[in-house]
Amino acid sequence: MRFDLADLSLFRHVVEAGSITRGAERAHLALAAASTRIRSMEEVLGVALLTRGRHGVTPTQAGRTLLQHARAILRQAERLHEDLGAYGGGIAGQIRVLSNTNALTEFLPEALSSFLSAHPNVSVDLEERLSDEIVGLIAEGVADLGIVAGTVDAGGLETYPFRRDRFVLVVAPDHPLARRASIGFADVLGYDFVGLDRASALQRFLAAKAVRVGRPLRLRVQLRSFDAVCRLVECKVGIGVVPETTAHRVAKTMAVAVVPLIDPWAARDLTICIRKMDDLPLYARQLVEHLLRGPDILPREARKGDRARQLLQDRTGREEK
Repeated sequence: MRFDLADLSLFRHVVEAGSITRGAERAHLALAAASTRIRSMEEVLGVALLTRGRHGVTPTQAGRTLLQHARAILRQAERLHEDLGAYGGGIAGQIRVLSNTNALTEFLPEALSSFLSAHPNVSVDLEERLSDEIVGLIAEGVADLGIVAGTVDAGGLETYPFRRDRFVLVVAPDHPLARRASIGFADVLGYDFVGLDRASALQRFLAAKAVRVGRPLRLRVQLRSFDAVCRLVECKVGIGVVPETTAHRVAKTMAVAVVPLIDPWAARDLTICIRKMDDLPLYARQLVEHLLRGPDILPREARKGDRARQLLQDRTGREEK
């Protein structure tokens, strides 16, 4: 049995994407080449690794066993690459980060920019996911760290407070809802919406909330950013749900009114989750430490944040000045 790292990496991508086509794209391989590699692996092992269906692929029991070992081998290979990279001028390490939409669009860009500037030999693989998906994937070892809504049960993962935000409704200034002091999500489902692409984690989250109410989410336009959503709201195409930080920022340059949502899920305490700090590669631990130094650590979690930073200092052997 001879599998190289490219085979194992491809298989991991295929299973995580649920599709050979999307897995091949993530592995930067042509579809034909990826299919050939997967079938060759199955022929060598003498068992099927994937169950193929109209809507994608799922791993068989043998495939799940291979996936578990593939992830462990690839993590060790990445650690080796990281350790040896310190002696050269190339990339010394890669950090895999999963994030929900709110953190990815509003807080991570600046935080990652400053971190990567200080660590030129590190790269970050960042992917958007739903919070509950992130928790499961971190537990499985798919990524180094995740950023999720604080309302999600993180199970046995280690968690640290990251930021606080909330979702609000944005409408045109002359919209009938503009004068409301607050409103519930169920009460706005009769209006046309401007939202993010249907594949985005937030849009899937809102669609699920609408289904629970028993009314569809009437999306007139799907866009790629919260700023673009607010611009279409300003042009009276529909109403939108965006983070409060976004709403107040764009309100300085766009004509939009901000209406707080009263739903409990609208409050967003964002949390960093990891499997175990001691098991993280060095650069991943440094990224967590960097994120915890941010200026907007949750006020009510300040003590927990201080304790988290102290734990990091103890584990890395460094002291904050």
